[in-house]
Amino acid sequence: MTDSLPLQPGRALARRLAIRTLALSLAALAPLAAASAADAWPTQPLKAVVPFGPGSSPDQVARIVGEKASAILGQTIVIENKPGASGNIGTYAIANAKPDGYTFGVSITGPLVNNTLLFDKLPYAPATDLSPLTLAVHQPNVLVVPASAGIDNIGQLLDALKKNPDKYNFPSPGAGTVSHLAVELLLQQIGARATHVPYPSSPAALTSLLSGDTQFAALPPIAVMPMVKDGRLKALAVTSSQRSKLLPEIPTLAEVGVQGIEGSAWIGFVVSSKAPADVQKKLSDALIQAIRDPEVAKRLQAQFMDPVGDTPAEFRGYMDDELKRWEPLIKKLGIKGQ
Repeated sequence: MTDSLPLQPGRALARRLAIRTLALSLAALAPLAAASAADAWPTQPLKAVVPFGPGSSPDQVARIVGEKASAILGQTIVIENKPGASGNIGTYAIANAKPDGYTFGVSITGPLVNNTLLFDKLPYAPATDLSPLTLAVHQPNVLVVPASAGIDNIGQLLDALKKNPDKYNFPSPGAGTVSHLAVELLLQQIGARATHVPYPSSPAALTSLLSGDTQFAALPPIAVMPMVKDGRLKALAVTSSQRSKLLPEIPTLAEVGVQGIEGSAWIGFVVSSKAPADVQKKLSDALIQAIRDPEVAKRLQAQFMDPVGDTPAEFRGYMDDELKRWEPLIKKLGIKGQ
């Protein structure tokens, strides 16, 4: 075998220049290829994780909005319920999903904000592991009492609470939920005491109220308004700073002199923060467009939910404000999650 002959200087230079030119051409094409891939996304069905069970408010939002967003994106959105641990299990599944944008989900105040204070350790960091896509809906809680209680308005309830320390119990669908915190904030504001009794869900909390084990509650309107309409409960006030457009007949606490109560539940869409920025934007844009669709808005309002559909930056700012709102109360009372 004979050794190969060395390239002549001119030919060696030409070869090096050709290789360099090819490398530069490939480098220039790389961003175009990436952009093309982002433009093509999504090319397969998506999955929306719900950290609560079927029929829950987050589940309804995911299904109603997801149906429209699916049409906008041109791909099916499959709903996957992953309940447990106050929403932490499902929210962790969103944060820990493959960061390609094909898995996203909905979550609420607890897993996205308050659980950082309620639990000693979470398997995810909401502020860094998740990117907000859009705040989907608000829904104020409604203060209710059994119709048999003999309490006809919010003023009478507040007087009873102040005159009878520790006599009354109130339920919630879990420690640290907005239903719980809104009442604790109210009690702080009026200088009263009552005993919190946590339950695993709003229906279970309602059962305790109707059976007499608890005497008043602040719960989502979708849970209580059917019983208000059939005469089993009385709606006394909403826990928002202004009257709800969906419940205009129910006064606010501010109208009876109790200021500073803002305890609205909310539901928003999030995705792994490691998903490509352009994919996040495309997904966010589709969800916002879906929420703002008149037919989608009508369906959400039928569930007593007020559609929002804000930008990711606005949703991030809102969550920051929520943390500032609830952190002092949670720390003062030493509330822990379950």
